[in-house]
Amino acid sequence: MQSAALEPESDSARPASIQSSLGAFGDPGGFRAALGARGITYNAISTNEALGNVTGGFARGPIYAGKLETIVTADLGTLAGLDGLAFFANAFQIHDTGGLRDRSFGRLITVSNIEALPSTRLSEIWLEQKWAGDRFALRFGQLVADGEFFSSDTGKLFVSNDWPTITGANLPSGGPAYPLATPGVRLRYDPNAAVSALVAIFNGDPGDQRIVNRTGTNFRLGDPPLVMAEAQVRYNQGTRARGLAGSLKLGGYRHFGRFDDLRFDTAGLPLASPFANGVARRLRGTGGVYGVVDQQLHRPEDAGPDGGVSVYARISGSPADRNLIDLWADGGVVCAGMIPGRPDDRFGASVIYARIGDGARAADIDGARWGHAYRPVRSFEATVELSYQARIAPGWIVQPDIQYVVNPGGGVENPSRPGTRTRGGLVFGLRSTVVY
Repeated sequence: MQSAALEPESDSARPASIQSSLGAFGDPGGFRAALGARGITYNAISTNEALGNVTGGFARGPIYAGKLETIVTADLGTLAGLDGLAFFANAFQIHDTGGLRDRSFGRLITVSNIEALPSTRLSEIWLEQKWAGDRFALRFGQLVADGEFFSSDTGKLFVSNDWPTITGANLPSGGPAYPLATPGVRLRYDPNAAVSALVAIFNGDPGDQRIVNRTGTNFRLGDPPLVMAEAQVRYNQGTRARGLAGSLKLGGYRHFGRFDDLRFDTAGLPLASPFANGVARRLRGTGGVYGVVDQQLHRPEDAGPDGGVSVYARISGSPADRNLIDLWADGGVVCAGMIPGRPDDRFGASVIYARIGDGARAADIDGARWGHAYRPVRSFEATVELSYQARIAPGWIVQPDIQYVVNPGGGVENPSRPGTRTRGGLVFGLRSTVVY
């Protein structure tokens, strides 16, 4: 999850900050206010959590993970007279004692959307120029896709809500998404407040975060490109609107690299066959299409577009011969401001489903047919999550969380108990998020 939490909400509201609870210590010497008057703002977001699986998986026990994100923005019109030009940069200090996804389950779907290799890492750094009454916006620099594309505002409550598995598992190095950004250009067109169209081209491989791009300063330019496009429609988004709020997003992406066929070699034989040459057939490009729906079901009087009861759904498909995941969907329900005396609390339930593609499933069957070591046929992985966000003070949220993992890895072998599948299990977590 990137800095989307700091994107302006409806009616240009900014997120609550712990600064208002710190009194004179919130802005010592008025430094923050002085910079703000010149068009420069900065924020820090500290996220810390403990997670642990009490059942299932191949290892149990708690882990600690944390992320400190720093963000700097500048209105270069106010600062330097360059009307319509803005600057943005953010960086992470990621501290993680061991990802629960890999260490305990070997699963595909994210357990925590802050998990990443421990590192101090530059993420995005870009300039954006707006013109024609802010109807057009051109952004260029080092970018991520998950802040603007394929995202649901309602689903951001959940700890497991992230860049979808169908892109994270299928694209090189997971694609341009947390914790990796890559050089790119994005054009946005907003003919009015209700409609937007976005298209972006990224360098198609941000580089593996463990070795190639550990600090986020690789700035790769020579890889085949990834192109993404999305159309958005919104309605009843203003805080004074009376109807039920909602949005619809339709998009697609295309990567222009080459990808291995998951089942067949260059001669057309199954890779698991003893007669195969062992070299996977190379296929040209990959891609997918997707849709995202956010819909408010109940809007209490004087509530904003994110108040009351809302539901969301995302669904996507990709070619099965070259992609591990060929069908992905998630959705859920979120209740906000529904508890008497707790107007800022939110809670909800979500489900995520990732289906193993036909090519990968057929390769598993081939492996069993030709007498290879125990190799279960993978099918799907799913996660069910219950989560509650309690606002302790402006800018400070504490979030207990429960997840149940179904069929980890799609049904992979348990490395601790060869000859058996890895069992699903229950995960408990507690997250604290402080925004300054």
